[in-house]
Amino acid sequence: MAAHLGRLPGAGVSYVARVTAPDSATPADAAATGRIVLLTTSHRVAPGLLSWPAWQALREADRVLCGDPGHPQLPYLREAGITVERAVPTARELVDHCRTGGGRSVVVITSAEGESELTDGLARLAGSGRESMPDLELLPGSYDLPGARLLDLVQIMDRIRAECPWSGTRTNAELVKYGIEEAYELVEAIEDGDREALREELGDVLLQVVFHARIAEDDPEAPFSIDDVAGGIVDKLIHRHPHVFGEEAAETPEDVKAHWLRTKAAEKQRTSVTEGVPLGQPALALTAKLASRARTAGLDVRLPEGEGIGYELLALAVRAEEQGIEPETALRAAARAYRDAIRAAEDSAAR
Repeated sequence: MAAHLGRLPGAGVSYVARVTAPDSATPADAAATGRIVLLTTSHRVAPGLLSWPAWQALREADRVLCGDPGHPQLPYLREAGITVERAVPTARELVDHCRTGGGRSVVVITSAEGESELTDGLARLAGSGRESMPDLELLPGSYDLPGARLLDLVQIMDRIRAECPWSGTRTNAELVKYGIEEAYELVEAIEDGDREALREELGDVLLQVVFHARIAEDDPEAPFSIDDVAGGIVDKLIHRHPHVFGEEAAETPEDVKAHWLRTKAAEKQRTSVTEGVPLGQPALALTAKLASRARTAGLDVRLPEGEGIGYELLALAVRAEEQGIEPETALRAAARAYRDAIRAAEDSAAR
């Protein structure tokens, strides 16, 4: 008997991918053993949307079993004329039922996480080598689309907002400092080249977005949801990429930037290139942004003259931007080198 064991992707439970009849079995014996199908479904897909092989297996089965009376697929299966028994028998019961019934077919509907006790039991029977096993199949009835876990995040945030005493009373203003902190931690992970930290910090930044949107949903005057946020940025991206979603052509990054600036200017209808530049950002980044706006607009702006280090730093930041250097990034790199030098000096002093 050939048994192929594996793991359900993303769920961490064992499953039997497929078990074939013993090599010595006759065709009649093989047919008589029957078939057990473990049909997995995903809660991140609208109920009723099942693959064609899944519908075929359901319609051809002698029995369809489900241990969850609240499974979201059940109303749609009933509507399609599929009779579902509210039970999940043991592995032994399923195997005996298929074997004694002359080749019966049984479908067990599970969640994406599967039925670990049942699958482990089937795996043990198949691996013993002493059983005339039915064909065992893991059949995905529905698949998660890319980004499906974002739905989990939205649902989790809804529950936390409703049940957590702290999260349930926060305002957008109270979360500002956390958003800033998370953004800087993301920058640090990128600068360190730490891929694991990058993944984690991106999640923390994403949490801030979902949290702010969930708070906004409760606003009595002008509520909006995470779907409104996502819809807005989708529309903006499509509009500002006519070379991807429209008829315009862009062969170089400079062409893309020109498209972006034209469409953005038409959308915003600003009277000054300085509009929309946040003054609360770090000073070097602010200076570079202002210099970039002026240069892009073709303005010949004479730098203000004055006494002190501030004007010297202003001139350095503008010069860096003209040379294609991000002054904030450059200074951060230099500061990190300075930090390393300090640590080296501390080590030397300690020795």
